[in-house]
Amino acid sequence: MAERLVVNTGPLIALHRAEALDVIGQLPVEFLSPHEVRDELVEGVRHGHPPVSPSWVRFVALAKPLDLVARANLGAGEAAVIELALQDGVARVVIDERRGRRAALAVGLRVTGTLGLLGRAKELGIVPAVRPFVEALRAGGWYQPAIIEQFLSIMSE
Repeated sequence: MAERLVVNTGPLIALHRAEALDVIGQLPVEFLSPHEVRDELVEGVRHGHPPVSPSWVRFVALAKPLDLVARANLGAGEAAVIELALQDGVARVVIDERRGRRAALAVGLRVTGTLGLLGRAKELGIVPAVRPFVEALRAGGWYQPAIIEQFLSIMSE
């Protein structure tokens, strides 16, 4: 059985901007995402952002509505990603936003992000290098330069 990950809006948008959606779709992973993330992506299109609709993400409804406290402290996407992971017994979430990452860790989930997915694609030989994707993210101002440099160093690039 493939590893399962619950993915948030931010990483999907970042991967789209880095032109890496097809790369990540080749990972041996079942990607799930709550309907709240799909709704955020659709809302982005309404505001003029390009459509992001990776075919490899399966959108899933939550069994119960989001807790109001969770929604007050996190965006709807982050709160729903954490809730879906807990609901479906998925151990790892893909969240880039710091507050969402902390909340996921606080409830016992493991966390990765956009860069982690790109690193995994390189480790599995799906891509020979991550630098082109990371440079696209850098150009868009997605990550602090120190984080990018540290990641590229870890990837020996």
